[in-house]
Amino acid sequence: MIDRDHPLPLTRQAKAVGISRGSVYYLPRPVPVQDLSLMRRIDELHLEHPFAGSRMLRDLLRREGIDVGRKHVTTLMRRMGIEALYRKPHTSRRHPGHRIYPYRLRGVKVTAPNQVWAMDISYIPMARGFVYLAAVIDWYSRKVLAWRVSITMETAFCIEAVEEALSRYGTPQIFNTDQGSQFTSEAFTGLLTQHGITISMDGKGCWRDNVFVERLWKSVKYEEVYLHAYETVSQAKASLARYFHFYNERRPHSALDRRTPDEAYFPITALPKAA
Repeated sequence: MIDRDHPLPLTRQAKAVGISRGSVYYLPRPVPVQDLSLMRRIDELHLEHPFAGSRMLRDLLRREGIDVGRKHVTTLMRRMGIEALYRKPHTSRRHPGHRIYPYRLRGVKVTAPNQVWAMDISYIPMARGFVYLAAVIDWYSRKVLAWRVSITMETAFCIEAVEEALSRYGTPQIFNTDQGSQFTSEAFTGLLTQHGITISMDGKGCWRDNVFVERLWKSVKYEEVYLHAYETVSQAKASLARYFHFYNERRPHSALDRRTPDEAYFPITALPKAA
């Protein structure tokens, strides 16, 4: 889009394509090794104490001998896409141009596959860097229907995962997410409404509204991610693919009476409808 070798000045090029001049001159810097190590530990503490904000995480880290300030913890949490999980005031305040849908699962009994699907994004540490993992799961069976890895938290990779799940498993009645900008975007919600799916969104910061996905992240990280230091994105994808194959087909689940997610999903599921 921007050609640094073109005779037309960069300022004119930026104006022509409608982007800020500062973004043209900015060159991204790699995350320092110390920050990557700190982000890994913050991720672990966040799984153990999801209610902990930047102040508490700072204090927990200092107890471990890690001298870090609250502002730096806040910066890293923002980069990782995590926040303290508790209900906050003004949760119905809408982002300009983004519609926030109500939470539609309170009191609903989920009794069959494809009744409710859910989706979320999680931070995945690597040996030198990090990626983001998005997954679509079926609430009844806990089956991971589709997943994607991305180096940025954009909407496109979430849409790709949903499209794969729809093409392979049909259409759910309700689709639940949090209020992240990826899920409130018109591109994402439009895909769901196009298929006649009822949209449900968590109360902001309330992890219990999407508890099954939060439990999935804990399993993925303690049983797979934290045991491996992925060197490349392709290695992360291959290793996660093996894990999700194991998770769906071989891993017994206590909430499913020791059945696997596949065993809970397929016996009573009708043939998938064409997406």
